[in-house]
Amino acid sequence: MANDVKLLLVDDNPMVLAMLQQALTPFARVVAAGDTADALLKAVDDPPDLVVCDYRMPGMDGKQLVEKLKSRPATANFSAVLMASRTDIDERLSPQDAADDYLVKPFFLKDATRRIKRTIDRIALEKMAKTAPSDGVVRGNLSQMNVIDLMQSLEMGRKSCQLKLNYQGDKCEVFFVEGQVKHATYGSLTGDEAVFKVLRWTGGNFELNFEGKTDQETTKLNTQGLLMEGLRLLDESQREGGGEAAQENASGSGAGASTGSGTSGSGGSSAGRREEEEDVLLDS
Repeated sequence: MANDVKLLLVDDNPMVLAMLQQALTPFARVVAAGDTADALLKAVDDPPDLVVCDYRMPGMDGKQLVEKLKSRPATANFSAVLMASRTDIDERLSPQDAADDYLVKPFFLKDATRRIKRTIDRIALEKMAKTAPSDGVVRGNLSQMNVIDLMQSLEMGRKSCQLKLNYQGDKCEVFFVEGQVKHATYGSLTGDEAVFKVLRWTGGNFELNFEGKTDQETTKLNTQGLLMEGLRLLDESQREGGGEAAQENASGSGAGASTGSGTSGSGGSSAGRREEEEDVLLDS
C-alpha cells in the first residue's frame, strides 16, 4: 500500500524513468517527468514531498532544479535524492548541496528502490507525527511499515521516542535516543536479543510515543548494527536449521515472514542476494 507521500521522479532516460516509476509506485504517489523544465512545472502545480532526480540532465541539471525549488517558499519543503556518477559526486557535488542523499550510478534497480523507500518511509513517519491525535501517540499497522522500515526511518530522522510493537499477543518495547536504540524488552528478554526477536514482524500494530523516555541502556549495538546482525543471525539459522527454525528464531511465535523491502541490502538473506544477482543494472 502506497504511503501518502508525493514523489517527483525526474530522468531523461525513458527506460530508467519507467522502471523506477514502476518500482516506486507501490510505496508513494509517483509523478514522472522526462526533463527538468517539465519537473519544475509539475512541482509548482503540486509540490512534492520528495524529488528523485538524475544529476546529469540537459539544460537545467538536477542540482539546479533542487536549488530552484528550495528557493521558492511554496515548493521549498521537500527532501531530495540525486542520482549521479561517483565522479560527479566526488568532484561536483558535496554534503553542503541541497540533496539529502545520493544514488551512485550505475545502480541495481532493487538497491535503488530500497534506498529511496527508506527516505519515503522517513517522510511518511514525519507526516504521521504531524497529524498525531491530541495524546501525541502515532499509531500504525506493520503491514504498511514493518519493523525494519520503522527502525531505519527513526534512525534517519534521528528521533527520540518509545516504540511499542504488538502482534498476536506478543509485545515489544524499544526506546530510541536520536535515532539509536538504547533499551528494548520482549518478554523476559532485554537489549539486543529483544530486538532480534521482532525484526521480521510484518503484521500487527505499532505505537510511537515521542514523549516516551527511559534511563536504561541495555543494547550493545547501534541501530544499523542491530539490523545487520539480526538479519545475519536469521540467514545463519536458515542455512543451519531450515526456514521454520529461522522463523521462530527471528520472530517469536507470532511473526510473519519479511518481504525484505525495508533492508538496505547489506544484511539481507542469501535468497535476497540470489535475487539481486538477476537484478537490472541501470545507468543513463
